[in-house]
Amino acid sequence: MPNVVIDGTVYHYAVKMPKRDPECAIVFVHGAGGNHKHWINQVEGLGEKYLTVALDLPGHGSSGGTATNKLEEYTDFVYNFSRHVVGTGFYLAGHSMGGAIVMDFALNYSEELQGIILIGTGAKLRVAPVMLETFASGKKFPQMIDFAYGSDTSKEMLARARQEMEVTDAEVYYKDFQACDSFDIVDRLHLINSSCLIIGASQDKLTPAKYSLYLAEKIQNSKVDIIDHAGHMMMLERPQEVNIKIEQFITERSENK
Repeated sequence: MPNVVIDGTVYHYAVKMPKRDPECAIVFVHGAGGNHKHWINQVEGLGEKYLTVALDLPGHGSSGGTATNKLEEYTDFVYNFSRHVVGTGFYLAGHSMGGAIVMDFALNYSEELQGIILIGTGAKLRVAPVMLETFASGKKFPQMIDFAYGSDTSKEMLARARQEMEVTDAEVYYKDFQACDSFDIVDRLHLINSSCLIIGASQDKLTPAKYSLYLAEKIQNSKVDIIDHAGHMMMLERPQEVNIKIEQFITERSENK
């Protein structure tokens, strides 16, 4: 997996370049406690047409650095990362906490973007106190896996998710969920001016579909799609549907230029 050195620290990412010149670039940002593997189906599938990049945030996956409880620090990292790896004029996609990072990015660095893609996220991301307390104590919260996936998820996918939680430090989850818990841009959504695709899922228990519908109501120049038979991890559960919606969004944007 390739890496980039920023301010002396090595950060890892997954990337795919199409055989022909890419129509555009998409940078994918994972959610709390996650890593680039959550986007593997998007990197591979959409990478047939676009330059696709999925990063590991600081302290996550194979990246150096440390996790932070300040979401704006993740935003600044994504800005620096994209400048080093992609340049300007790209689509930025985020899931859950990653979606919060994308919205914060759009509020601060909109000139870098061709558009944004918000998946399973919300304008504020309050976290259950019991989850914060559990991770703060250094323990894991395996029940979260049951909340994160829809009813049709295979046992194999659930097993991989539990294994991933086991190898991720509880402090990473704790800092990430602190960042989520303090995130609230309800009063600033109308200031987002980037073209926006919002994808929710009918079985999402962590960021219910109503969160996506609310974003679509408040963000100008946005469209929303709700995927059936999927939960919070919809990009893993229904990758083809997610990819189709992203490709349609980018195609529509290109045709309307």
